[in-house]
Amino acid sequence: MQLMYPWFLVGLLAVAIPIVIHLLQLRRPQRVLFTNTSFIKQVELVTVRHRKVQQLLILMARALAVVSLVFVFCQPFFIVGRNIGGFSTTSLDVLVDNSLSMQQQGAVQELFGMAVMQARKLGQSTVAGTRIKLLNSGGIAMSQPSYQSKLDGLKLSTLSPFAKVGAINKNESGEKNLLYLFSDFQKDTFTGLLLNNLGTNRQVVLVPLAGQRTSNVYVDSVWLDDAFVRVRTNVGLHVRLRNGGNLVANDCPVKIFLGAKQVAAFRITVGPEQTVASVVQVQINDDAMALGRVVTEDVPVTFDNTYYFTLQPAAAIRILEIGAEPVARQLYGNEPLFVYSFAKPRNVDYGAMRQANLVLLHEVGEVDAGLRDGLRAVVKRGGSVVVVPVAQEAGHVSYQQLFRDLGLGAVQWEAKTAVPELREVAMPSVREPFFRDVFGAQKRVVTMPRVAPVLRWSRTGTDILRLRDGESYLADFASGAGRVYVFSAPFAKEYSDFVSHALFVPVMYRMAMLSYRNEQLPAYRLAQGAVLLQLPTGADAAINPTDRADEAGFRFVKDSLTLIPVQRVVGQQVHLDVPAGMDTPGFYQVQRRGKVLTTVAFNQDKRESELAAYSADDLRRMIGPDRPNIRVVDGGDDGASLAKFRAEQTARPLWRYFLALALLALLAEVLLVRFGARRAVVNKVAVTA
Repeated sequence: MQLMYPWFLVGLLAVAIPIVIHLLQLRRPQRVLFTNTSFIKQVELVTVRHRKVQQLLILMARALAVVSLVFVFCQPFFIVGRNIGGFSTTSLDVLVDNSLSMQQQGAVQELFGMAVMQARKLGQSTVAGTRIKLLNSGGIAMSQPSYQSKLDGLKLSTLSPFAKVGAINKNESGEKNLLYLFSDFQKDTFTGLLLNNLGTNRQVVLVPLAGQRTSNVYVDSVWLDDAFVRVRTNVGLHVRLRNGGNLVANDCPVKIFLGAKQVAAFRITVGPEQTVASVVQVQINDDAMALGRVVTEDVPVTFDNTYYFTLQPAAAIRILEIGAEPVARQLYGNEPLFVYSFAKPRNVDYGAMRQANLVLLHEVGEVDAGLRDGLRAVVKRGGSVVVVPVAQEAGHVSYQQLFRDLGLGAVQWEAKTAVPELREVAMPSVREPFFRDVFGAQKRVVTMPRVAPVLRWSRTGTDILRLRDGESYLADFASGAGRVYVFSAPFAKEYSDFVSHALFVPVMYRMAMLSYRNEQLPAYRLAQGAVLLQLPTGADAAINPTDRADEAGFRFVKDSLTLIPVQRVVGQQVHLDVPAGMDTPGFYQVQRRGKVLTTVAFNQDKRESELAAYSADDLRRMIGPDRPNIRVVDGGDDGASLAKFRAEQTARPLWRYFLALALLALLAEVLLVRFGARRAVVNKVAVTA
């Protein structure tokens, strides 16, 4: 026999009440002796003995009534091993949500602790010999002691256990075991698709656990003002913070660290389910990668209080100019940010072109097929190409083919005139991102260059510079993974004075800096599928065909942990799948043959930080009438509802029998008092006669 509400056993202390009453009635009377009483003494002796037996029986009846009433409130039941509705009650499947969101507080403890406690009670309520599968531990059937031991060893994990929901229906034995799911049922992680994965061939019991109202500030993302990070130069680090709770977070402290040094600190107030973005200026002091952290001091949910990110100083930007004469040598060659090289159309080093970030095609007379293929390969891998057209009509056909190969479509060439008509370029908007910080904060009149366009394009790109009549002079087009910048006029003196204008330097610098692509993001999520990295271009990092067959060439290393991901190498890019066992946030080194290539930062899935969850009523509405095999039982704080449901499904309730026993005890007491008093009167009359 087991009790549904064992704490009502405290009511057994009430048994002391009839005992005290009985003891008070046993108080010995004072003896008074007088003559001729021997006959009366004999009669009283018989009466006293009868009264003692009567009082003892009344005491027992009263005590039995009190005990029976207490057990009625305890709701006793007896477990029986049988099948209900075709589902086995002696074989159970249990899944405990041990995701990080279960760290939030319930009424008396963490939701995870409540889930483990109720899962333990569920195991204790089963009959001896019941086989239980704890799906968190692989779904192997085990005895009750083993099940309890596995529950004790269960810990919070960054991996959601609902990933196992899709496989739990595949029961090779064909048994219809009851499945119990203990969870907070977050809205961002528990979806209708998961309900469909539960299937219809088994009984499923959802046990929602409700957390207290709280705030939870976490870092949604970080990004930089400019992908080109220079040493000892301030760069704006944007931090977007979000409150995933349901209470306002007031004055939440936020600290930013680069390495062991704190570089910024501020406080924010974020409303529930609101987002706030802040920007701080940070600086890298050397060429080494900086390992950063954003720390929020937010309780009681603390698993997402640290966000890891990396800042990598940009490598030198490789510039290749192709033309008859160099026009950008002084521009790029004297700046240490760039590695500049020049080649004539017939002497192009295609190996250098494959490594170039920006290729400047400057008034080449004719673009041959090999050069077109090389330029197409540049934008395909994410580089940038700048096209300055030629004025001679003989080269127009090859340029037309180049534009088609790059995805720009057809262009229209202007009719050639004896004296090109120069038109003034319009002042660009200071709000244009391309010209950020170029003109300064104060508005002033600037003399703009004059140009004579030789072509116009039909495909709509992003105009960077326009003429005053509205036609485009410099436009940006997306092509492959890279960009194509097209000037509508040559740089020759008769067609443009742009090269000698002050705007030439910032425009060309800006195109070069925007051509730099860092495939490595500042931070990644453990829940994402893969990581794309750009390998170094040095000889020691080159991959030859024999190395590509080595599928274990790259490894994730964190302290003593080493993980081998599934990897695919394409040129200088490597795709690394995030291993399933990688569940700890922090910094991971990417190593190849013992050499550290880079360091990447991983953080938890931000969906776990969103604490909005379904209530029991929400789940019932979500299930609807089409899933009769799924039931929702409110977990509560003590698991009483679950115990009652379990008793209704698998046990024989005994409280009715105890209620009947209490009524019988009270009836016995009434009969003893009534007929005992009548017997005493009869004896008294007999003595008097």
